[in-house]
Amino acid sequence: MTDELIFYTNPQSRGRIARWMLEEVGAPYRTEVVDYGTAMKDGAYRAINPMGKVPAIVHGGKVVTECAAICAYLAEAFPEAGLAPLPEERADYYRWLFFSAGPIEQAVTNNWAKFEASEEQSRMFGYGSYGLAVDVLEQAVSAHPYIAGERFTAADVYVGSQVGWGVMFGTLPKRDAFLAYHARLTGRPAYQRAAESDDKLIAAAA
Repeated sequence: MTDELIFYTNPQSRGRIARWMLEEVGAPYRTEVVDYGTAMKDGAYRAINPMGKVPAIVHGGKVVTECAAICAYLAEAFPEAGLAPLPEERADYYRWLFFSAGPIEQAVTNNWAKFEASEEQSRMFGYGSYGLAVDVLEQAVSAHPYIAGERFTAADVYVGSQVGWGVMFGTLPKRDAFLAYHARLTGRPAYQRAAESDDKLIAAAA
C-alpha cells in the first residue's frame, strides 16, 4: 500500500516519543522492532536511516527520521488529529519544538557527559550553558498550560518527552514547573497506550 505507515523503533529508545505521537494521531501503523546488536546497523536498516538509529517512519514511501521532525510531519500529514499549530500558536510551537531538539538536547547530553565548555567555547554553542538552557526551558513550560498556549499540540509530545525523561533520569533538575508540565501530559490516553505497548515489548524481550 502506497500510504502504509511503518514505524521502526526499539522500545528502549527515543522511539517512545514517536510512538506516543503515532498514538495521538490515531492512524493505523505497522511496528518494526530494530535491535541494537545487529539490525540497527545492517545494510537493510541503514537504507532507511543511514545514521543507524531509531526511530524512523516510512509513510507513502517517504522516510522521516529525527523525533521532532516525525512529530511535526505526522501533525501535518494527519490534520484531522488537530495537533498542528493554529496560526496564533505557530510562533511558540516552532520556537520551543526546535529549542528542545537543538539547544536543550545539546546542553543535556554535554552536561551528562561532564563536558563543561570554557567561556570562549560557550559562545560557539547554541545553548550557551547548561544552566541558561534549563532556565529558559523552565520559563517556556511555565508560560502556558501547554508549550504553544492553552491547547495540546504535537510540540508537547516532543518537549514533554524531553522534560519527562530529564527529570526521571536526572539530566534535568526536578523543578516544580517541569514536574507540573509533565504531569499534565501523562494522563493522556495516547501517552498511556504508547507506554503500555513499549513496556510490553520490553517485557517480552526479557
